[in-house]
Amino acid sequence: MANAKDIIVKPITAQAANAVVKRIHYSGKVVPNSQLHFGVFLGDKLEGAMSFGPSMDKRKMLGLVKNTGWNGFLELNRMAFSDLLPRNSESRAMAVAFKLIRKHYPHIEWIVSFSDGTQCGDGAIYRAAGFSLCGIKENKTILLMPNGEVIADKTLNNSNYIKKGESAGYWKKNGAKPLMGFQLRYIYFLNPAARERLTVPVLPFSKISDMGASMYKGEKITRVKKQDSENPSELGGAVPTDTLHFLQQGENHA
Repeated sequence: MANAKDIIVKPITAQAANAVVKRIHYSGKVVPNSQLHFGVFLGDKLEGAMSFGPSMDKRKMLGLVKNTGWNGFLELNRMAFSDLLPRNSESRAMAVAFKLIRKHYPHIEWIVSFSDGTQCGDGAIYRAAGFSLCGIKENKTILLMPNGEVIADKTLNNSNYIKKGESAGYWKKNGAKPLMGFQLRYIYFLNPAARERLTVPVLPFSKISDMGASMYKGEKITRVKKQDSENPSELGGAVPTDTLHFLQQGENHA
């Protein structure tokens, strides 16, 4: 029986990564500004992908860690793993990817990612992988459109969603409503010294339950269920946590 050490993580093309995201990720959507992609292989089959890129609003994000260079951080925009991957594949894959980023891009000091506690999960994968929890916010940015589509509010400013002659807030003024839930921000320090320059508090993981923000596989969970979801042995390839950019949507949508 395969285990997480059997997976192979290596760079892949954007085309290959996007195909995996569209096939596996619950949103079915890719992040167009992703630039660095890693594939997760089991045997010779591509069963997962991680896509990294700049945050959409880099100026706001730079302030999280003072004295960060303009190209000194990346955002984990998308992570999608199939059910065929062994347990703990996410943590293993991120560890390998981060090692490769350190080696080939030593100027990158930290990684930021966002967990969608409105539709998917509260980031158990990130906690198991050594990320720090640096923000929890009630969702006001993931909107349910009148036609049933779920979309980030920042996208409403895109011309594709504005009817001719209407303002950028057309849909928001005509029935779009925020989905109830939370958005969580996590940071992983490739350069441990950068942690000392963090400008926001590191929150205890217990804060998630305290705020009623616990979610696992799209289901709101109680404290009892939460203990199970925190167990890394329960994390398999079926948990493609959304990297939602909550303070950027503000800032951006994973």
